[in-house]
Amino acid sequence: MSDDDTTAPAPQPTSEENRHASWLELFFDLVAVAGVAQIAHLLHGVPDLSDLGLYALLFLAFWTAWICFTLYANVAYENTHIRTVLAAMFGMAVMAAAVPGVHEGDDRHARVFALAYVLIRALASRAWQHRRQILVDWPAAQMSLGVIPWTVSLWAHNPTRYWLWALGIALDLYVTFAVSARDIVEHQEARERRGDRPSRRGSAGGPSFARSQSEHLSERLGLFVIIVLGEGVAQVVAATSEAEWDTKLYMLAIAAFFLLATLWSLSFRHGYAGVPHLAAGVLPARAALPLHCFVSGCLAALAAGLGAAAEHLETLPDATRWLLCSALAGYFLLSGLAWLGRAGRERRWLLCVALPCCLLPLLLALFGAHLRTVTVVWLLVLIALWPIRYERRSTKPSKQAVGSGS
Repeated sequence: MSDDDTTAPAPQPTSEENRHASWLELFFDLVAVAGVAQIAHLLHGVPDLSDLGLYALLFLAFWTAWICFTLYANVAYENTHIRTVLAAMFGMAVMAAAVPGVHEGDDRHARVFALAYVLIRALASRAWQHRRQILVDWPAAQMSLGVIPWTVSLWAHNPTRYWLWALGIALDLYVTFAVSARDIVEHQEARERRGDRPSRRGSAGGPSFARSQSEHLSERLGLFVIIVLGEGVAQVVAATSEAEWDTKLYMLAIAAFFLLATLWSLSFRHGYAGVPHLAAGVLPARAALPLHCFVSGCLAALAAGLGAAAEHLETLPDATRWLLCSALAGYFLLSGLAWLGRAGRERRWLLCVALPCCLLPLLLALFGAHLRTVTVVWLLVLIALWPIRYERRSTKPSKQAVGSGS
């Protein structure tokens, strides 16, 4: 078998500055489209707290599987093994297909979801072992501590299974924030003493995001956010296509479009890698990647809320109104956290923009029970527009006297 069958061909030109997502990476991202759609559908209808908890759990698991291979392709570049990525893509497709059954409490679907996740994580760990490199900036991609509860869950039943999944996600987050680069190197040295192949760069080596195509990674992260925003468009289109077309529906569709367009502007024109008000290089990867995950999760929840809004044109059910408003509030909370990492940040921005944009949606959720659906969504549009308006006003040069000698 030729090399072209095992590794992805290098794109041309090969300079890092001109590197973009390869055809293999774009094909791999198609599974993210299916996965986000399936998971967002968990919040259809009138979701309760258990639906929201299951949504968060499955979204975190799916995003974790996706990021493991996104980072692998980012570092491996032209040496990416096609069969490895395609195998991971198939496994994630299985996870996506199992989501509705998991939501319905089907034991077989839940086991298949967990098994696919465990195998994907094992495949990711093996891919990094094959490269003989240490990924110090995202240790969960190589360290399998968080996979252990998922493996145990194969023999568990509801609701114990879900608690084990949550424990696995929590352990991954613990590894991400608590395990230092030195701990990872010592772990690799211990593996080598047990007979594993040595690291290609030695025990102290390993790719960091500052040295491994950071702009390419930001492009991949941004593409994921675009996929999530696209799910919002799809949800609104699907809901409006089945509803009776009248003035209320027209106004809601326009408001939903303006809201999604505004969030796109905040995430990309006023942000970085899809995270609003984030600047390149101001946060370590261990903080920036979870921030991206949570932002994407909020946007996917908001997408589901917009789809439900088109089905309730008079007034929103309490659960749907809280879903829409809290998703936007969470988005701006994360925006404020991203702003904290910027150089020369202004405390005034946090008080005048971040704080009201977090509180106003929650107040709308609390006191907006009697407001029409169209009014609620348009108010959310106005809240989302405020950071853009504020930034334009703050950067606009002050008017100076002209022709003072006249």
